[in-house]
Amino acid sequence: MKGTFRFFLLLAVVAGMVSSASVCYGSGFALFEGSARGNALACALVGRADDPSALFFNPAGITQLPGLQVMAGATFVIPTTKVTTTNAQGVSTGTTTESNVWYPGHLYMTYQATDRVWLGLGMFSPFGLGTEYPENWPGRYNVYKVVVQTMNINPNIAFKVNDWFSFALGVDLMWLDLNYKKSIGVAGGSVADISIQGSNVGMGLNAAVHVRPSDWLKIGLSYRSQVSQNVNGDALYSRTSYFNQLVNARALPANSFQNTSAYGSVTLPDEVFFGAAFYPTKDFSIEAGLIWTRWSTYKDLTFNFGSAPVPGTPTVSSSRKDWNDVIRPFIGAEYKTTDWLDLRLGFAWDQEAINPNYVDYALPANNRYWFTLGPGFHWRNWTLDLSYTYIYVVNRDNIQARPSDNILPSSFSNGHTNMIGCSLSYKF
Repeated sequence: MKGTFRFFLLLAVVAGMVSSASVCYGSGFALFEGSARGNALACALVGRADDPSALFFNPAGITQLPGLQVMAGATFVIPTTKVTTTNAQGVSTGTTTESNVWYPGHLYMTYQATDRVWLGLGMFSPFGLGTEYPENWPGRYNVYKVVVQTMNINPNIAFKVNDWFSFALGVDLMWLDLNYKKSIGVAGGSVADISIQGSNVGMGLNAAVHVRPSDWLKIGLSYRSQVSQNVNGDALYSRTSYFNQLVNARALPANSFQNTSAYGSVTLPDEVFFGAAFYPTKDFSIEAGLIWTRWSTYKDLTFNFGSAPVPGTPTVSSSRKDWNDVIRPFIGAEYKTTDWLDLRLGFAWDQEAINPNYVDYALPANNRYWFTLGPGFHWRNWTLDLSYTYIYVVNRDNIQARPSDNILPSSFSNGHTNMIGCSLSYKF
């Protein structure tokens, strides 16, 4: 009884981590870290779908889970990228993103209600973005910090039609929080910093199927719909030391840079997960598949302000995005060495969604290569999964200047991410 209490206390802690975590390391700002086992297999759990994290990868797979099962955990992410900018005088400056550790969490519960019906509840972060630079870096007029946090509460019901076919339906209740910071300036120095903050709850749907035509093959297909987010919040200004000099020199109105309301909207993309798992032997399996993400829904980033920061200036700030739809092929292998130890390896290629004509500093990225591994430990009703992931980001050179968005001639290099995942499961 004491052990059960401690486990549910852990769940509460992880739930808090899910709601406060943010990061950027998937295509665009999609997150694929559904569990430590999923990390170690590079997402190759769509066809397998045989632990509670199936609620992330393929909810139809929970019909393989008897009784009540719970999983909780988090992935600790340490990203870094160098951005080199060149000013009007031809002087180049290299800036490395700030050292941060992000920690998107996950929490899953599955319950077998009858011989044919299963219930599931998942909490996880399907999207996230965390990029931070020194406040005085050369690209600060585009951005010096952006944090996007999401938490998806996802109830599902799954039906086992027969021994080889199951399907599931669910609802996505997705909370999104945005904090976007940049400098406003004129020639000679920055005038003020603006922080745009807002949040919203959007709703979507998901559906999935799981097929087991033989003992050596499992096939999974899962779909999550688009989620529209209408973000309402505030634009908060903080004046820099240069502001007073500018007021004296240019006679700006005394009420310049007053806080105001802000509004923006974004459509988060729909996704399709597909995987086929093969079992050459009882103890060895290999799964290959792909994830398709409709990032073409991300056309622009527009903020509408309740009043202009300076009288006579626009009350709308917009930057074009025009991102592209992408695929993410993956492959993962698992070997059950003993009753208490599993070994896993994986690889994925992450196609970047950013339109090269509209690259900005909020997401200094390119195509990525994922190399993953990790063990799973079993003891009585407990399972502990661990993972390590190294992500190599391809350099992006020859980024053209775009004065309308305060983009300087730039390049991105030395991009990589280290991730450590941990998930703890219990079968009641």
